[in-house]
Amino acid sequence: MKNRIKVLRAERNWSQADLADKLEVSRQSVNAVETGKFDPSLPLAFRLARLFELKIEDIFNDVPVDHD
Repeated sequence: MKNRIKVLRAERNWSQADLADKLEVSRQSVNAVETGKFDPSLPLAFRLARLFELKIEDIFNDVPVDHD
């Protein structure tokens, strides 16, 4: 699943560790979600949305990108 977490985090000058602390997860979990290797649980997706003050769908996109 595509997401904007890295961009949103960078806009706030937060490291992955900073974001992990705010979400109460490991830095490795943040990295896995950020790189698309792991889809977050629904509770984690809601915590991300609240933290960034966005809707979940503004952070995550499950529509495949067409590369013609």
